[in-house]
Amino acid sequence: MNVLAIGSDHAGFILKEFLIEKLKNKGFIVIDKGTFSMESVDYPDFAHKVAFAVDNGEVNKAILICGSGNGVNITANKYKNVRSALCWNEKIAELARLHNDANIIALPARFISNLSGWNIVEKFLNTAFEGGRHTRRVEKINQILR
Repeated sequence: MNVLAIGSDHAGFILKEFLIEKLKNKGFIVIDKGTFSMESVDYPDFAHKVAFAVDNGEVNKAILICGSGNGVNITANKYKNVRSALCWNEKIAELARLHNDANIIALPARFISNLSGWNIVEKFLNTAFEGGRHTRRVEKINQILR
């Protein structure tokens, strides 16, 4: 079963709503972690909810959206089991999955159209992790070097 979590701040609300409809039409179950309007909110509140859902295994993949994509991406990557990638085109999304086994895609709503956002999400969801030499690299992400 294809279950995803999604969340945004106010800047990403319209794109989030658009993506939810497209995903549901493709048979996905979408867990909407908010926000639920265009009223100004703090992006970490929603990024934490989505990242927690991935970190604890509630969902395998998720989508985060804010104005630049940076804030939600930075917040999500605080979680041990999260590999969030800021993606602004299809090629970046593809490489995030192929080489980094990203499990969250962060989108910059103020810099992409709804249709572009959908194409980026589709590429992300339809690309498998390549494994091989990339597995070793992904395993090193959570190592703390001092």
